[in-house]
Amino acid sequence: MALNDRYFNNEYIVVKALENGVTIIGLTRGTDTKFHHSEKLDKGEVMVAQFTEHTSAMKIRGKAEILTHHGAINSGQ
Repeated sequence: MALNDRYFNNEYIVVKALENGVTIIGLTRGTDTKFHHSEKLDKGEVMVAQFTEHTSAMKIRGKAEILTHHGAINSGQ
């Protein structure tokens, strides 16, 4: 296993906005968790995001369908 495989491990999520203004916020790894990136989606837009050595978590605000290899969930309800 390569050094970066422990972070990436090909872990993706798909976020489909079910309303305008859905926000996806990337949170950093490490001892201090901080916001490092955000995207805003309008209804019907889809974003494919990957966990990386810099991104350990994502926060999603608004109504969206989120697909992962663990299953599907809807936010904002």
